[in-house]
Amino acid sequence: MTRTRTAALLALPDLAFVADGGELVREIERYLATQPQPLPTRYAVPAVCPHGQAPVTWDLGMTRPQPTAMDRLRRRPPAPTPTDTATHLRLLSRYLTVHGWCQGLLWDESGRRCLLGAQLAVLAAGYGTQATAMDARRYLMEQFTAQDPTVRTVDKWNDSPGRTAAQVHRALDVAAARATNR
Repeated sequence: MTRTRTAALLALPDLAFVADGGELVREIERYLATQPQPLPTRYAVPAVCPHGQAPVTWDLGMTRPQPTAMDRLRRRPPAPTPTDTATHLRLLSRYLTVHGWCQGLLWDESGRRCLLGAQLAVLAAGYGTQATAMDARRYLMEQFTAQDPTVRTVDKWNDSPGRTAAQVHRALDVAAARATNR
């Protein structure tokens, strides 16, 4: 059975004339070569936006603590949003990603924080309780002492010479994974 007869039986268009598309491609290339080339468009965009950057929210996706009517009447902060230890550790990492990490101080003049300073900021924002923070520190300390038995506190580990922000984020990720699995 011939190709055209098969195409007719299946009610398909006869494409036998398109067997070699090379000639069509060459014809299109010849046509495009005769057309004037547009100049590349350059946009006058400043390297840095003069209006600043959009604020990056470190707690994106979390439910912020909302004050109740009684909280407003008594002028007290709202009750903290309950979070588990793994979420608390992940929020610490996100906070440090947005605001920066430092050593030797809880926070510096540019807003960067150490591990404990970030934990204070996350607690002050209303995520977790003191018990959550203590559990997070316990997971971190278990990890630190497994690596180096001479480490006695989170701040000493944070402030040790040669420590990098990548190591801090890695420690928080590992501790969060361990907290999730328990």
